Amino acid sequence: MADLFGSLVTSASALTAERLRMTVIAGNIANANTTRTAAGGPYRRSVAVLTPSQQPFGSALSALGQSGGEANGVEVAAIVPDPSPFRLVYDPSHPDADAQGFVRYPNVDILQEMVDLMAASRTYEANLTAFNTAKTIAQKTLELGR
Repeated sequence: MADLFGSLVTSASALTAERLRMTVIAGNIANANTTRTAAGGPYRRSVAVLTPSQQPFGSALSALGQSGGEANGVEVAAIVPDPSPFRLVYDPSHPDADAQGFVRYPNVDILQEMVDLMAASRTYEANLTAFNTAKTIAQKTLELGR
């Protein structure tokens, strides 16, 4: 039964991580043309870094005498700025143009962001399906015990 709960915890952690990843991507898309930020300069693309994690729920089950160990999950370790260079566009009439007439635009590629968003969405859907399947199995197991 601990393995079943472990799969629920693993899927739940992935759902949380992918939701945050989609939020970061949405922020990148929203700021794709932001040439001036409060910090000065154009918006810099952000990337969510996902890492494996050990969920404490598995430890709690082990402490209660259940078999199994800690469930492997995923978490967002950090949201880091993308160091790639800004796009330079010649537009001398733009208020943020430099002395040569170039405007620095964010290093956001809308096509790449859309691909990342679709991948995060599909991963979210796959983990939701896995979570619901594990939940159904747990419910059926409890019904057998009646």
